[in-house]
Amino acid sequence: MEPNRILVHTSHIAVRWGDMDALGHVNNTVYFRYAEQARIEWLESLGVTDMVNVDGGPVIINASCTFLKPIVYPATVEIDILIGKPGNSSLPTYFEIRCEGEDTTLYAEGAVKVVWWNPRTGISQPLPDFIRQIYRND
Repeated sequence: MEPNRILVHTSHIAVRWGDMDALGHVNNTVYFRYAEQARIEWLESLGVTDMVNVDGGPVIINASCTFLKPIVYPATVEIDILIGKPGNSSLPTYFEIRCEGEDTTLYAEGAVKVVWWNPRTGISQPLPDFIRQIYRND
């Protein structure tokens, strides 16, 4: 992972019974949903609320996750969203998942590369200045 990451948002999500699979732990796909929810909350806090009917918005081009420890119900997960150095049209984002009450135990970590694009044309475009400013102000 990129060394110069900046923490930009933290979300808390209750683990639902239905998040678990037959093995008795949270299914791997759900980790991506937790990260997605936290990333959307962060973008909404920046005023990016309409991601379809706009001239530019974020789209994911790559996502990965390393599962370090199984999460089981009941729990509340804490998801940190971090960003790395912006590119021209892309922004590396990262997530770390912990369970509340276990501040140092990392259950999963991952990366999501976001590209700013025009949904009408399908073509990438430069990141908006308000996104770049977050990295510069740290």
